[in-house]
Amino acid sequence: MKKIIIVTIFTAFLIGCNNTKKQANFKEFTKATDIKLNFLDEYIFPTKQEFKGTIIGGLSGIDNDNGTYYLISDDFENQRFYKAEINIKNNKINDVNFKDVVVLNPEKNPVFNDFLDLESIIIQNNKLVISSEGYVKGTKYPAKNPYIFQVDTVGNFITKSVLMSRFYTITKKLPVIRHNGVFEGLSKSYDNKGFWVANEIPLTTDGTEPKFPKTKSPVRFTYYDTETNKPKKQFIYELSALPRKEKGNFNLNGLTDILEYKKNHFLVIERAYQQGYKNDENLVKIYKATIEKNSTNSLEIYDLQNKKYTPMKKELVFDFNSIKHELTDQIIDNIEGICFGQKLPNGNQTLILISDDNFQLYGKQLNQFLLFEIVNN
Repeated sequence: MKKIIIVTIFTAFLIGCNNTKKQANFKEFTKATDIKLNFLDEYIFPTKQEFKGTIIGGLSGIDNDNGTYYLISDDFENQRFYKAEINIKNNKINDVNFKDVVVLNPEKNPVFNDFLDLESIIIQNNKLVISSEGYVKGTKYPAKNPYIFQVDTVGNFITKSVLMSRFYTITKKLPVIRHNGVFEGLSKSYDNKGFWVANEIPLTTDGTEPKFPKTKSPVRFTYYDTETNKPKKQFIYELSALPRKEKGNFNLNGLTDILEYKKNHFLVIERAYQQGYKNDENLVKIYKATIEKNSTNSLEIYDLQNKKYTPMKKELVFDFNSIKHELTDQIIDNIEGICFGQKLPNGNQTLILISDDNFQLYGKQLNQFLLFEIVNN
């Protein structure tokens, strides 16, 4: 993902269709009425903690398998995932216990010696599906395509998914993907017969990065069938415009994770950061995205610019600004992962969200674990 940071001293960043008039999707999004999220608790895991020869940080994706949580780290120089327990009692996170770390050793498969910026992880049928978001601005490292691949629970390589040509770094001698902007969101399908992957920001052939006050910034939700490991369908999600006027040199709003909570219904995290404002902060919202009967299947549409299409329906579910005063140092950190947690005594499902602390490279950040309750209205 594009690194988003909370700064204490300074900010630094490495950071069926017909040709027709360009479509805009600039409306304000209505509030979802059929689902509500209640914030329950925050747990801060200490930063810079060493565990089995690694530093726990860069936590960018999470999934739950019967109480064992798998967390991916986006440290591209030491690719790895963790196994942990998250203990919840009385609607609170009592503790987070890291139990193991699995390093993706190049000796197990040469693909692990490639440049991988790992951003999401799910466990499905005893296999882990992991995404890497792609790298364009090669300086220290050469430009690399994004990846979706599978390993077993001890890190042995199984296979990689078939990518559509539009997601390659270089197509027709032009960069189609944007730097650190491809496979950021990953979710099991609700029926567990496949998985969904979503890019963080638009492809250059689809639209612009989010602007203020209006934008046309579509990203793609691609469904992969687990039997064939190939894409079967794809739908379009419109990112929101930047929340504030561009002020500094860095302005971003992007998708950081997705979760299909019932058939064709997704929770989507959008995280914005804009440099140059007095209080550097992440602006995070959770939306509901729904694939409806008239939603365009974009699988066969190479580019979306100058095309007519119907995106997924989008509704606001939760604005993190509403709980800012309840969080440590009133910080909404770099929220990048979401998964189901355990059920509460009242039978309601929980969600657990995590933040990527960027290994404290740019100033103070948090390994933030957030607990929510899903209330179906």
